[in-house]
Amino acid sequence: MSSSSSRPDPAERPPAGSESTPAQIRRWRKYLADEIAEANLYEDLARRKEGEERQILLGLAAAERRHQQHWRHLLGDHAQRLPSPSAHRVLLGWMARIFGSVFVLALAQRAEGDSPYARDDDATRGMAADEQVHEEVIRALAARGREKLSGGFRAAVFGANDGLVSNFALIMGMGGTGVGATVVLLSGIAGLLAGALSMAAGEFISVRSQRELLDATRPTQATLRAAPDLDLDHNELVLVYRARGLSKEDAEHRALERMGIFECNCRPEKSHDPEAATDDYEAVGSAWTAAGSSFCFFAVGALIPVLPYLFGAEGWTAVIISTALVGLALTATGAVVGLLSGASPLTRGLRQLSIGLGAAAITYILGSLLGVAVA
Repeated sequence: MSSSSSRPDPAERPPAGSESTPAQIRRWRKYLADEIAEANLYEDLARRKEGEERQILLGLAAAERRHQQHWRHLLGDHAQRLPSPSAHRVLLGWMARIFGSVFVLALAQRAEGDSPYARDDDATRGMAADEQVHEEVIRALAARGREKLSGGFRAAVFGANDGLVSNFALIMGMGGTGVGATVVLLSGIAGLLAGALSMAAGEFISVRSQRELLDATRPTQATLRAAPDLDLDHNELVLVYRARGLSKEDAEHRALERMGIFECNCRPEKSHDPEAATDDYEAVGSAWTAAGSSFCFFAVGALIPVLPYLFGAEGWTAVIISTALVGLALTATGAVVGLLSGASPLTRGLRQLSIGLGAAAITYILGSLLGVAVA
């Protein structure tokens, strides 16, 4: 955002006329169309929410309407029959009406962060500042949904990509040895089943172990139950609170609170909070959900490179079709991760594609060398 005090205030200009260039008018009309689309987006999302989150989304919509008035003032009579908003805003509005808010908010976060107002002297400094703050508001709202998705989503993305890359690499490696299409197909099916079961078991054990570690380190309510029977002169409660990070003086004060000598609850953050435990478990996810997601998505991902062989393709035809299908799938999964993380979908998609194809190319070369050596 430009902080120059010499930047003119566009709100002081008269409506568009002879002093405005056609390029400016086209740009303002596009800005206005986008502001209308964004206000409608936030209002659509707000209708699905309640309480504080609803009020926040309505506040964002109100801010976008203020921005609309700025461009309407500059456009004057040119504010009629506006062009379609940018494709990104159209996609956001469509997703808001059909899908959940997590994907939409992730996309909206990126849109707010890419606002051109900080680089455009026709927008006020206040509008540019608004857009920067809006990005942080959307980031905070999206974080709630991302935390709920993180456990199962991590397992699903990891499973799908592992299935795509590992089975594609396996098929390319077997194909490089020069074996027949039937052997390649059977190898791919075996890799699918073995990998999916291994992923599911690994995710189940991983998530269950993480939850057990949380249980083991979570403070309990033992201090409340034991407090009435403790000796005031030799109070182990002080040791409990010192172990939780309190100073000696604070620990002694906390122990007296627990024994009922003091009535205040001065350091509640050192007590067991059931709601905090629930939040931690939401971030970790369910072991069964993680295992099921890993199994299903690994199987789907591993099936894609096998499809040409299932339908009877052989040789280079099967390799080319399999590579194309896997390339599309890798790009799509990378793009989804990019969307949810607020990053560029294209960048994430190309990263996934390069990693997957690189692994397959290496195994194909190794398979070719192995085939020559065996021959």
